[in-house]
Amino acid sequence: MAGSARQTRRVILAGLIGTSLEWYDFFLYTTAATLVFPKLFFPSLDPFNATLASLTTNAVAFVARPLGGVVFGHFGDRAGRKTVLVVTLLVMGIATFLIGVLPGYASVGIAAPVLLALLRFVQGLGLGGEWGGAVIMSLEHGDGRRRGFNASWPQVGVPAGYVLATGLLTLLSLVQSDAAFLSWGWRVPFLLSGALVFVGLWVRLRITESPLFAEVEQSGAKARMPLVEVLRTHPRALLSAFTARIGVDVAFYTFTVYIIVYLTGSLGLPRSYALNAVLIGSALQLALIPLFGALSDRLGRRPVYLAGVVGAAVWVFAFFPLLDTRSFPLIALAAVVALVTHAAMYGPQAAFIAELFTTRLRYSGASMGYQVAGIVGGALAPIIALQLFEAYGSTVAVSAYVVAALAVTAVGLAIAPETRDMDLAPAAEPASRPVEPLA
Repeated sequence: MAGSARQTRRVILAGLIGTSLEWYDFFLYTTAATLVFPKLFFPSLDPFNATLASLTTNAVAFVARPLGGVVFGHFGDRAGRKTVLVVTLLVMGIATFLIGVLPGYASVGIAAPVLLALLRFVQGLGLGGEWGGAVIMSLEHGDGRRRGFNASWPQVGVPAGYVLATGLLTLLSLVQSDAAFLSWGWRVPFLLSGALVFVGLWVRLRITESPLFAEVEQSGAKARMPLVEVLRTHPRALLSAFTARIGVDVAFYTFTVYIIVYLTGSLGLPRSYALNAVLIGSALQLALIPLFGALSDRLGRRPVYLAGVVGAAVWVFAFFPLLDTRSFPLIALAAVVALVTHAAMYGPQAAFIAELFTTRLRYSGASMGYQVAGIVGGALAPIIALQLFEAYGSTVAVSAYVVAALAVTAVGLAIAPETRDMDLAPAAEPASRPVEPLA
C-alpha cells in the first residue's frame, strides 16, 4: 500500500523543508567554525590551533549523530515516523537558537567553548534522528517505481541548507565590517532558526503516517528492540551502509569545508572566493540530486552511485591544482564539478541505504548505518585534511586520503545487493528475517 499522489507530494515537501532547515542549522555552525568561532571562542590560540579546536567542536556533532540515530530510530520503528520528525526538528531549532545567544570567551572564559561544544552535541542528536525519518517517509509513501527519486528529495535539503546558511552568512559579512560581523552579525542567522522552525513544524504536522509502518503496526509485527534485532539479523546491510557512505562524506567535507580553510589560510584569498564557489555548486545540486535519484530508478542504485565515486576519485587530483591558480572562475569550476560528482553519489544514496533494511527495522537500521559512518567520514575529514597538509606541505596527500575513502565506499557497494527492485511491503517480508552472512 502506498500513499495517494497528493499525500506523497505533501510528505516529500515536508521532508525537503524540514531537512533544509535542519541542514541550514547544521551548516551555519560548520561555516562559522571556519570563519568566526576560532577568533570568538579560541582567541588565546594561534590561528592554526584555533581553527583545529573549532573544527574539533564541529566534529562533536558527528559523534552525537549515531546516538540520535539509535534513540530516534528506536522510537521511529516503535511509535511511528511522523512523531519523531516533529521532535527532531524542535531539538535542532532550539539548540541553534541558543548558539546564537551564546557569549564568547572574552565574556565567560572557558565556559564559552564548553557550552558551544554541548550545543553542537545537541544539534548532532537532532540531525541523527532527522535523516532516517525524512528519507523513510518519502520512500514509504510513494510509488515503488520512483523510490530513488522520492527518497532523494530529503537529500536536497543538504545543498538547500548550505545555500541558505552560507548565503546568509556571506551577505552579512559583505554588508558589515569585520568587527561588526564578529561582534553580532554572525548571530543573526542562528537566531533566525527559532522562527524558521515553526514553518517546518506547521508543514510536518499536516502529513500522515507512513502507510508501510501502519501495516506493520496493524499486524503487530513491530520489533521490541529494533537496534538489537538489526545488529543480529542485518550485519551485512549495516556494513554496506556504513562503508558506502564514508567516501561520500570525506569527499563532500573536503570539497565544501576544507576548501574554505585552504583558500583563506594556505592561499590567503578572500573568504568570498570559497563561499561563492561552493554556493554555485550547491545551487546546481538542488537539481542534480533528484536527477541522479531518478536515474537510479532506471539504471539501478549501484551503477549511478559508483559513477559518482569514480568521478570524485579522478576529479580530486584536478581540484587542488585549480584552487592553486587563485583564479575565481577556475576555483568555481573546481567546486562545481566536485559537487556534481557528489550529487551522483548522494542522489541514489538515501534509497540505497533505506532499502537494505526491512520495514519494521528500517528507521533504526538506516539511521545507524548512515550516522556511524559520519564519525569516520564527515567529522574527521576536515581535521585530517588540515593535518595532512600541515605534515606534508602538499595537497597530494589530501587527495590520496579522499581516494582511499572513496575506495572503501566502492567496497561497500560491491558487497551489497541491487536494491532498486526489492519489494518493501511488510507482507513480502518475514517477521523475523534470517541472519545475513557478512561475506
